[in-house]
Amino acid sequence: MRAQPGQKFTTVTAEALERITAGAAIKPQSETRTETLNRLSDAPLVSAKVLSSSARAVEGLLIMLAGFALAHFNPGYEDLVMTLFYVPMIIGAGVLFPFVAHAFGHYSIQSLLRPVEQIARLASIWTVLFAAMAVAVFLLKSGESYSRFWLASWYLTGLSLIIVARIVTAQLCRSWNRNGQLSRHAVLVGGGAPAADLLAALGSSETSDINVVGIFDDRDDIRSPLTVGALPKLGNVAELIDFVRQARIDMLLVTLPLSAEDRLLQILKRLWVLPVDIRLSAYSQKFHYRPRAYSYIGNVPFLDVFDKPLGDWGRILKDIEDKVIAAIALILLSPLMLAVAIAVRLDSKGPILFKQNRFGFNNELIGVYKFRSMYHEMRDIDASKLVTKDDPRVTRVGRFIRKTSLDELPQLFNVLLGDLSLVGPRPHPTKAKAADQLYNDVVDGYFARHKVKPGITGWAQINGWRGETDTTEKLQRRVEHDLFYIENWSLPLDLYILWRTPFALLKAENAY
Repeated sequence: MRAQPGQKFTTVTAEALERITAGAAIKPQSETRTETLNRLSDAPLVSAKVLSSSARAVEGLLIMLAGFALAHFNPGYEDLVMTLFYVPMIIGAGVLFPFVAHAFGHYSIQSLLRPVEQIARLASIWTVLFAAMAVAVFLLKSGESYSRFWLASWYLTGLSLIIVARIVTAQLCRSWNRNGQLSRHAVLVGGGAPAADLLAALGSSETSDINVVGIFDDRDDIRSPLTVGALPKLGNVAELIDFVRQARIDMLLVTLPLSAEDRLLQILKRLWVLPVDIRLSAYSQKFHYRPRAYSYIGNVPFLDVFDKPLGDWGRILKDIEDKVIAAIALILLSPLMLAVAIAVRLDSKGPILFKQNRFGFNNELIGVYKFRSMYHEMRDIDASKLVTKDDPRVTRVGRFIRKTSLDELPQLFNVLLGDLSLVGPRPHPTKAKAADQLYNDVVDGYFARHKVKPGITGWAQINGWRGETDTTEKLQRRVEHDLFYIENWSLPLDLYILWRTPFALLKAENAY
């Protein structure tokens, strides 16, 4: 494979592989996997893209705020003069400085972690930018429109704020770095010589942000050694799924060659249900593609197989959407929720709210709140029996609030708690069945719908697939719609689903 400019590739020979795998002290496999789980941080990953763009935005805003504040308190200048001359210069500097600094690589994680090394370079960029603005003012013969005191004050204040911002950002980055939040946790799928080659290549790449924690391989210990270097084999592919569910794993790096097509497809079919990035190592592949086909971790090429849904800014935007709209909805709907609560209490004995365990993001169990719609003594916590038409377990008020989905309103509290999203695949009870079979036994890849947070409403619901799922065809169609939503998520799509939801509730043929 041809190296791209600046790439560094390292090859591990068979002799080197033999040396690094020979004589290693091997702990029992179960103990090693448990120890790995214990030392892995469960703190969320801090996205490098989000951190870099946030730092750029903060520094740009600080420059603009300093310019406007100093101009506002500068005596003797009318608002019209400030608008015509000061505003364009202030906004231009606030946009250009982070743009230029980013072009020179001063917003990478490594740069943000080492502010002392960056201060002189940032000061140079700020000085050159100011000099360019001064030249522009001179050439346009508009120097009389600007206060020299304001320019000098803005230059010094802006530089001071940039330095302070870098120091604060560095402290935050160091804290996240200690917690392992700036490194993506990865595991290798497939061991042996290809794994050793890939590890060596990643280790030689200075810009890699990957922390490889272990290897999973279905092959025996002869074909796939128990360790590659200091990296242990933690189990097989079936055990990998449980491992990812328990640990904060961000990426799976598959080292299998493309020539092992059948085995590769079998493994990917089992792994695609996980909410992680899956990359196929192209480092030692004999097949060659155009450069655009590759993505890179540091300098090491990979082929993208599956992307984690809602990465980087998507997750943040969706969290903001959830919290803001849920809070507003709770305020606006509080009189209606109070009326439903009173009706439930007057209709039958028992608590007003009902809490049911359901599968949430990454198959985690969450407690979902609903208004109680059944007689308390007939409640079905695990939903082992679907509610049917004229079900004797459902109260009079319960029939109405289930048909209109008013029983779901308390789930707005789940959204504020972070268990649910406003829009997403509906969370199903743990023992829900279709055609007398558990949901995950009916639909192949059913758990792939848990790659994002479940929602109060979703794409399936506004397309007529809400309510009873008593047949395999109904469940299949619902899962198909859920997977379409996950693969095509966008903020406008969420807003469209929210807007359509009230109209979908008017069609309640399958809701009992």
